[in-house]
Amino acid sequence: MRCVARCLAALPFAVFAAAPALAAPPVASDAAVLATVHAFFNAMARYDQAGMRAQVLPAGMATLMRDGKPVQLALGDFVDHVKPGKARIEERIRHPQVRIDDNIAVVWAPYVFLLDGKPHHCGTDVFNLARVDGHWLISGIADNSRACPSK
Repeated sequence: MRCVARCLAALPFAVFAAAPALAAPPVASDAAVLATVHAFFNAMARYDQAGMRAQVLPAGMATLMRDGKPVQLALGDFVDHVKPGKARIEERIRHPQVRIDDNIAVVWAPYVFLLDGKPHHCGTDVFNLARVDGHWLISGIADNSRACPSK
């Protein structure tokens, strides 16, 4: 009986001592996921295909909804279509929603695409990402496109 009382008294200490071993694995941060998306946009604004390619899995898919119809191409082909031009381009997202589970993540965000600093079109971006060798890479992009609302 004495052993039971002493053993039960020691139980909380044993649980706390084992807690680090039972702790959940580190959680990926929203910031790390968004850093990949922003690096992709920054490279796109510079017409830097190598920089864009560094952020994607080239065999992943882009699905671009245009006038209610999907245009699909591999991410590597999407990157190949971004060729230097005279216009300044920039895509900005706002209020991104990030969801992460282990080695996959999703980013959902409204966007505006700027051409020479002026809104060209707006819509919603959806990015699927996979963590590969500790780095987040874009494995899929979907977006829609429409005229931007007037202010």
